[in-house]
Amino acid sequence: RPNLYATLRSHEFNAHDWTAPKRSKNIESRRRAFTRAVTNGHPKGAAMRSDTEYLRLAVEIATESRASGNHPFGALLVGPEGDVLLSSGNTYARDRGVGHAEANVARAAAQQYDPTFLERCTLVTSVEPCCMCAGACYWAGIGTVVYGLSERRLAELTADNPENLTLDLSCHQVFAAGRRHVAIRGPFPELEEEIVNDHRDFW
Repeated sequence: RPNLYATLRSHEFNAHDWTAPKRSKNIESRRRAFTRAVTNGHPKGAAMRSDTEYLRLAVEIATESRASGNHPFGALLVGPEGDVLLSSGNTYARDRGVGHAEANVARAAAQQYDPTFLERCTLVTSVEPCCMCAGACYWAGIGTVVYGLSERRLAELTADNPENLTLDLSCHQVFAAGRRHVAIRGPFPELEEEIVNDHRDFW
């Protein structure tokens, strides 16, 4: 089994690669397109996509995560110029309750990049980070968090499922308690149906 923190290609990490039996060609091609736009001599910033485009990629990772026997969550790290540096699905099958997608990405980011660089990066996740994952983003030094579905809406879906006893604690509250600023964008109501689709009949 590959090491969790091994760098794949140049600056790519994919926790879902070693839990899913097959890598999605669609996700892989889209991530390569994001990177190509940066490396092919485009002007600085030209590769930056909209939040909704990155969120849809996170949702695709969440779909893969569910298909591989894990929980339906996905996250990725976007660099200052728009390239997708890291990505991960949920890893519940291996790591149980602490195998959250955002924590996987934040941990790998802290291993591979300096906080001064991460301050200019954005963690994009299909669902609002729980307090554990918000803390991981904070301590890694990530500057911005973008999420699609709120933690409160997730709690309505998971209810009392023992595998995901959602905490009623918004990441906004967690970051507000810190001593450095973390920018937050979310939720995105226009994407709710797409995100919720992976959670139907799962919990």
